[in-house]
Amino acid sequence: MKTLGTAAIFTPFLDFNALGELIALNSSSLNFEGGDINSNNEDFWNWVHSCYTVNPNILNLNNGGVSPQPKQVQDAFVQYYQLSNEGPSYFMWRILDQGREPLRERLAKECGVDPNEIAIVRNTTEALDNVIFGLDLKPGDEVVLTKQDYPNVINAWKQREMRDGIKLKWVNLDLPIENDEILVRKFTEQFSERTKIVNITHIINWTGQILPARKIADEAHRRGIEVMVDAAHTMFHIDFKIPNLDCDYFGTSTHKWLSAPFGTGLLYIKKEKISKIWPMFPNPEPKSSDIRKFEAQGTRNFAAEMAIGDALNFHQLIGMKRKEARLRFLKDYWAKKLLEIPRVKLHTSLIPEYSCGLALFSIDGMKPNDIADKLFNKFKIHTVAIEWENISGVRVTPNTYTRLVDLDRFVDAVWKISKE
Repeated sequence: MKTLGTAAIFTPFLDFNALGELIALNSSSLNFEGGDINSNNEDFWNWVHSCYTVNPNILNLNNGGVSPQPKQVQDAFVQYYQLSNEGPSYFMWRILDQGREPLRERLAKECGVDPNEIAIVRNTTEALDNVIFGLDLKPGDEVVLTKQDYPNVINAWKQREMRDGIKLKWVNLDLPIENDEILVRKFTEQFSERTKIVNITHIINWTGQILPARKIADEAHRRGIEVMVDAAHTMFHIDFKIPNLDCDYFGTSTHKWLSAPFGTGLLYIKKEKISKIWPMFPNPEPKSSDIRKFEAQGTRNFAAEMAIGDALNFHQLIGMKRKEARLRFLKDYWAKKLLEIPRVKLHTSLIPEYSCGLALFSIDGMKPNDIADKLFNKFKIHTVAIEWENISGVRVTPNTYTRLVDLDRFVDAVWKISKE
């Protein structure tokens, strides 16, 4: 089989065309039926697994918290970092920063929006906090959100409530829910003439429930209510573009489903809304309509930011549709096997419209922490125990590099635990 030289494989400046050539060369001997790479073609997905440096002895099934990066992205980060250390103020500000606008354009194209609507930030929390603390809200103004939203987002809204006297209107979701009308009604029941914005978590991080964000947004906009989407778990996970949601504000982390360096993310604000949002980190023109005003962070991690482009290369190599199909296939693979185990309950829908790669399970008579502790202490399988509001269970999140043999190992462990 023809191979590329080591230098070509590991250069962080490898562009998408070169990366496409790399996989074509490295996959030429794989068994691709008709050249098709399906969600269950294990030759291809084993190749993807080989691109990561994950520990072979500890099985990581908490990729929803933060994902590891492919070797190519790690190498890119290291080389950008080493270059920065040759002369930080020169190489960071004058050399690496030249890649910022091209990266913005690539991210915007992937998201389906104008580059002047995308700010590069450190995570979803920072993205959404710019909006939460940047909105002009007055005492009595109402915000609709759910008790199942992400704690950092909830706490930000609660601080505004304490500081500014706004009113929070709560939706309480009994998940899973497999009916759009019910989900939309849960939100609209909380809307009033004083509602200024609705906070929609596109995928509930605890259980993997997908909300009908566009339908909720449409109902909100009909009432003159703005829409903010927490897309920490949907961007680069399921196949959509930001305009599909018709939201006004949107935040996500690229260190989750894009497998970019830790501490990277993006903020989207609809162009005509930018000037009304005060940036969290002040800039000389806080009322500017330039999205870049949200990037006034001072000295930042240039190496991590620039390596987002390398993660985007790898993501585009797999393809968004194929990636979503694989993630859902992996979830269904282990979840359906667990349903055959006595005492095991699944708290995530298996209907494609309502979940993808993330799901929650429980074992009757056992606390989530006890299950997660046994999985790790006895079997070295890393998951996360969830106890939040009315949600109780163990969250499982594979990623594209996760092999079926790994999931068989996980299912076998749950069988053994359930028998104790």
